[in-house]
Amino acid sequence: MKTANDALIALQAHGKTLATAESCTGGMVGEWLTAIPGSSKSYLGGVISYTNGVKNALLGVPADVLEQFGAVSEQTAQAMAQGAIRAIGADIGASVTGLAGPDGDGSGKPVGLVFTAISGNGKTVCKEHHFSGDRAQIRAAAAEALLTEIIEFLGEIKQ
Repeated sequence: MKTANDALIALQAHGKTLATAESCTGGMVGEWLTAIPGSSKSYLGGVISYTNGVKNALLGVPADVLEQFGAVSEQTAQAMAQGAIRAIGADIGASVTGLAGPDGDGSGKPVGLVFTAISGNGKTVCKEHHFSGDRAQIRAAAAEALLTEIIEFLGEIKQ
């Protein structure tokens, strides 16, 4: 929870609003943020885009990106973060997509592979992660990573 609180403090300090697009975390980032009183000043909302159809229809992830690279990819994570900004109208979009297990998705990508992306102020950054543990541990690690990266991203932009 400390990371969620720190992310909200950073958003408020920079006068920015946040929207999230979550897949493998199933809304965990949004849950952690909204558990903090006053979070609505900076956190506008999120989309839980668990299927490719939702990624495409609500976030505008191009079908050819999903087909060529898959739901668990740098390209999809970046498009999700950008789509969150468009869909919700926030300054910053943050996304997470990955394989939490216990089974893979048939693509040959390993369980624990997660991509996070942050978009805003004219730039988008994406990180690849390899988490271990059970499904709950992977999901929590992915959510924690995304919140940490939001703080880092805000630290790199000018107010």
